[in-house]
Order: sequence, then structure tokens, then C-alpha cells
Amino acid sequence: MGRVQDKVIIVTGGSQGIGEATVRRLHEEGAKIVITDLNAEKGQALADELGGETMFIQQDVSKAEEWDRVFAEVDKKYGKVDVLVNNAGIAITVKFDEISDEDYMKNINVNQHSVFYATKRVKPLMDRAGGGSIVNLSSIAGLVGSANGAGYNASKFAVRGMTKVAALDYVKDNIRVNSVHPGLIETPILAAVPDDYMPALEAAIPMGRIGRPVEIANLILFLASDESSYCTGAEFTCDGGFTIQ
Repeated sequence: MGRVQDKVIIVTGGSQGIGEATVRRLHEEGAKIVITDLNAEKGQALADELGGETMFIQQDVSKAEEWDRVFAEVDKKYGKVDVLVNNAGIAITVKFDEISDEDYMKNINVNQHSVFYATKRVKPLMDRAGGGSIVNLSSIAGLVGSANGAGYNASKFAVRGMTKVAALDYVKDNIRVNSVHPGLIETPILAAVPDDYMPALEAAIPMGRIGRPVEIANLILFLASDESSYCTGAEFTCDGGFTIQ
């Protein structure tokens, strides 16, 4: 208990999947959490359930002005940010020559541009905290190619690259920036996969199973805590061994 005690932590896309699991783990370890999500009903319900120093702000992470609003609200309440978890994301996967320009840009706007907006704008609030940790959710799709991933993989590779640049630019300000690369995880995105295809997916993973959201949340907790004080600009893969083959 208390691994992130009293740290002010923003978690985007925090109402379900990996985001929700992360919010719950950080709450268990004493954090003051700001959940943001497009889904106001789920986000507010989670904040109400956890209570205490947990608040919800509805947000479209793909819009720069909404980041300005979120940080203004957090500044008014806490005056600082210790940890930012850029978790919100979408996956529109279509064959390269068939994906529309609009769907390509949706991937880029939500998954990539949001991380840029947040990482730039959080800096003054982390400076007030005396430093901090930024955790960017990429994917194994940010490490290797995959069919039908023109927009999704492009955005996740970009997150990986931006993480390293921000780590270098912020290192002297005591701000660490790392990326997390989940493999196949039991999330709403995976729910779209047909049941008869799941055995083949599991067979492709050396550990022989799909990952659980809490397994990613535990890794994010480590990076949010002071236990990872010598880690910056690194890629943390959690995929059951999928990408070692």
C-alpha cells in the first residue's frame, strides 16, 4: 500500500479496459486520481464508486483545447500533476489500400496527437511538483508491423518515438517519460475478435493466453511510482512473449 501515496495522477481513457484497471490499482496505492474519458456515464460512475480524492472530467483527448480545459481544472484543484498516463486510444484496422483518409486520421488524432498535446501542456504542472512521470500507452503495434494497421501502427510507432524525444527534452527537469507496449489484452477492443479466432491468437502467444488488464496496470503503477526512478525513454513490453519470436 502507498506506492503512489498522494500523487496527483491523470489517467485518460480511464473508464474501461486497461484504463479502468489502472485507475483501480493507483487508487489502491493511495493516488489522487483524475479520470478523463469520452464516456461520461462510465467515468463518473467509477469516480463515484472509488470516492475520496478521485474526480472525473469528460474529455475528447484528440482536441488541444480540451487538454487546456482539463489542465486548468486540475491546476485549480491541485496546483500540480505528478503523473500523466496517456492511455486513451482507438483501433480502426482496415487494409492499407481500403482505409479512408478520415479513419486514418482518427487513429492519428486520438492515439498520437493526444499524446503530443498532453506531454507538452503538462510540463508546467509537473515543474510545480518538482518532477514527475509520463507513461505513454503504445502497443506491440508500435514495435512490429501488423496487417491492416496503416493508421493504428503508425500512431503507436509515433508514440514510441515521441516518448524518447520527450524523455531527452525533460530529463534535466526530473520528468521521466516511458512507453508501455501491451500485447493482446482482454479489453473492449479485443471483444471485436470472433470467438472462433481466439484459439489461434492464444496459440501464437508463447505464454498461451491473452493478458489481463491488471497486468498492464501493475506495470503502469511501477512507472508511476518512485520505484522506477532510473527509468526514462524506455520501452516496457508486456505481451506474453509475442514479440520475442
